Amino acid sequence: MTTGELSASAEDTSLPESLRETLAGHYYTDPSIFRAEQESIFEAGWFCAVLGADLARPGQYETVQIGRESVLVTRARDGSINAFLNVCRHRGARLCTEQQGEVRRSFQCPYHAWTYGLDGKLVSAPNLTSMPDIDRGEFGLHRVHVREWLGYVWLCLADEPPSFADTVIGDVANRLGTPDAIVGYQVAELKLGKRIEYDVRANWKQVVENFMECYHCATIHPELTEVLPEFADGLAAQYFVGHGAEFGENIEGFTVDGSAGLDRIPGVDEEQDRRYYAITVRPQVFINLVPDHVVFHRMFPVAVDRTIIRCDWLYLPEVVDSGTDIDRSVELFHRVNQQDFDACERCQLSMDSRSYERGGVLVPSEHHIGEFHDWVRQRVG
Repeated sequence: MTTGELSASAEDTSLPESLRETLAGHYYTDPSIFRAEQESIFEAGWFCAVLGADLARPGQYETVQIGRESVLVTRARDGSINAFLNVCRHRGARLCTEQQGEVRRSFQCPYHAWTYGLDGKLVSAPNLTSMPDIDRGEFGLHRVHVREWLGYVWLCLADEPPSFADTVIGDVANRLGTPDAIVGYQVAELKLGKRIEYDVRANWKQVVENFMECYHCATIHPELTEVLPEFADGLAAQYFVGHGAEFGENIEGFTVDGSAGLDRIPGVDEEQDRRYYAITVRPQVFINLVPDHVVFHRMFPVAVDRTIIRCDWLYLPEVVDSGTDIDRSVELFHRVNQQDFDACERCQLSMDSRSYERGGVLVPSEHHIGEFHDWVRQRVG
């Protein structure tokens, strides 16, 4: 079965059977739709925010924009991860304005010096002892739901978060056929070898749609199709449940020139060796699995026509610690990213055109994108 067969996208009956409609152009340019997505998608579900290893010590923190909210994520003294709305409970001042930093014991509002512990509780404030009726526990920072998985910190702003197993892990299971198929890659035990941040002048949905299909691969990805020849035929690995694209016959590793990669991650089995698996975890994560490393994308939609993407290359700890050359494996997906994001920006330029007022079309190898479009429509109308 293919994921394309699972889509129930509404179709324009005037189209040939081979084609299906896309979202209309205004879905990519209308600020009111973007606001609805912020509320109904990014603030309502699980959002992959931070690499846990980036918060190695108590007091280290990152601030993350999720929908309309700034969220403060920090490591507590007991080693756990906490997340709070980045808003002082006194007069609403933003506590932390830097993207990342470190405090010793507490967060202090720079306006009136209300001070909060790493657990979010109100610790002190000027003249607080003269107000004995104030319950410090009631005036702590507003807490955000936290889940750690695959070494990353996932957050949910909803009062009642959706099932993590049904949504996040469910997307992985639906792509690979079983959630167990990702276990052998030991993602949580891998170490960051390289991070590149991309500032893409395109709506976040352009990026998701691009990642889901390979109809464009023969046109813009010469290095990738050299390593994965089947991609030149236009069918992405994501089109098939459980399928991994096989390396070319003369390809030794997932590198920019097809040369040998690194030692296989021990948990990767023989059936997964010499194969590439791509997974979309809605709404903003792409996971790329190859035998010797994992490439992990996190998208941060910041405007209707702008998306920040942080891409992590993860390797076995001994590879990173020994200073092994990883440039050839990084360069392959870095080029793929640049090629993809250039294409997304080129599409974004036309979304307000009268030519795209009703949208475009999906060919058969892209039909599975219709399921994503349905998913968006169900949430924002």
